Amino acid sequence: MSMAIPAHVKAHATGRWAETMFRALSTRVAERWQFVSFRGQGKGEWRGVVDVIAIRKDTSQPANPKIKRGDLFEIILVQVKGGTSRSPTTEDCVRLREVARCYAARDVVLFEWKKGVSWRFRVLNRRTLRWQDTSGEVIFA
Repeated sequence: MSMAIPAHVKAHATGRWAETMFRALSTRVAERWQFVSFRGQGKGEWRGVVDVIAIRKDTSQPANPKIKRGDLFEIILVQVKGGTSRSPTTEDCVRLREVARCYAARDVVLFEWKKGVSWRFRVLNRRTLRWQDTSGEVIFA
């Protein structure tokens, strides 16, 4: 007799796998980018709308003469969805946009993964609050 796996256990495992797949697919094209995950106790989901931050040194010449090249960072905020988890709501998109403003994030990315079926990168249009399909190569260029 087999026992059904509880939904919360499946969701926990799927969320971890989705993040693992995000890292694996992103790392192929994301030279110099570092990924910081915000997982809670037991590696489960934690509070907040951002799951991962991608960060790297910004080596362009800053406009402020007191700051030198390489002192600033480029930041990308990432929300990871796995399995059958619901898409971000309009309220989630507003929150993501506001967090991006606070940190001057370059992009807000949604990574969706369905085991054995599909995966995709999407970027938030902050004006329309709509997700647009893209690729890891474009995001991490």
